[in-house]
Amino acid sequence: MAKIKIGQVGLGRLGKVHAENIVNHVKGAELFAVASVVEQELAYAKEELGVKNCYTSYSEMIENDELDAVVIVSPSGFHAVQISQALEKGLHVFSEKPIGLELDNIKQVVEKINSHSDKVFQLGFMRRFDDSYQFAKDVVQNGELGKITAMRCYGIDPSAGLDSFIQFAKNSASGGIFLDMSIHDIDLVRWFTGSEFKTVYSLGNNIAAPELTECEELETGACLAELEDGTIAYLLAGRNAQHGYHVETEIIGTEGMIRIGNAPEKNLVTVYDKNGVVRPTSGHFPERFKLAFINEINAFIESINNNVPSSITGIDGLKSTEVAIAMQESYEKKTIITL
Repeated sequence: MAKIKIGQVGLGRLGKVHAENIVNHVKGAELFAVASVVEQELAYAKEELGVKNCYTSYSEMIENDELDAVVIVSPSGFHAVQISQALEKGLHVFSEKPIGLELDNIKQVVEKINSHSDKVFQLGFMRRFDDSYQFAKDVVQNGELGKITAMRCYGIDPSAGLDSFIQFAKNSASGGIFLDMSIHDIDLVRWFTGSEFKTVYSLGNNIAAPELTECEELETGACLAELEDGTIAYLLAGRNAQHGYHVETEIIGTEGMIRIGNAPEKNLVTVYDKNGVVRPTSGHFPERFKLAFINEINAFIESINNNVPSSITGIDGLKSTEVAIAMQESYEKKTIITL
């Protein structure tokens, strides 16, 4: 079977993860072309990854008739337009979250996705492809926890990346901490419970990074939510975990509970020395979710080859974004928002 020829836009930190995975770990795909406005990123693709077709324009890249699919890893504000353009060119689309930053725009994109049902669209909620989360999903589906009553989700980036985010925030818009970070946990809550968010109440602060206030960004954001089935969800996002990349999910049921990622453990090593008992931790998301990033692109390629829809749809992106925007609105208005 011929390899799926992929054109990728965006070669930043996450973009490089996807590009290197496609080249080295996804057997059914070829990184055929890349697009970036950054010369160093194009040089990296050409010299390090051996990509021959390098473009400074995404629109120009998708004119290449040999492409089968695109992988979109550009800044969030470009996703909606780039998804639509690719579908109009008859290309399969994998896009990092979110679909867009404005609900009306996202709804239009979802309509376009639905009208191109012969093309695979997959959104990058990679935690669904993590072995630990998939194991937990099986536990929940098998009824071992009974009925879910509450969920607690932590998603905190390492403090080592805080300064670089501050510089990013001064020049670009992330969409806010709830749309940029909490959206992964929102998706997990929907995935595990099978229920939609009903009400949200959010708080936030910049105690660890006062500079972000001027950028209208948050270092820490928290939300207490009620789902339509009565489940309670608490979601905390932050950018200042001193011990490493901290992602943790706890699911409480009527007959038990399960916790995924209690500590960001790097491996199974324990060091006993003058510093005490030390467990090395994961320092960043590409390390913690290394296999999940590979698995999600493999799933995308399998969907294309088997002509079946992705398990993560445009509706998943729309629903999660609606919740994230409601969380931001709740923070700004200091009130409960009903979806």
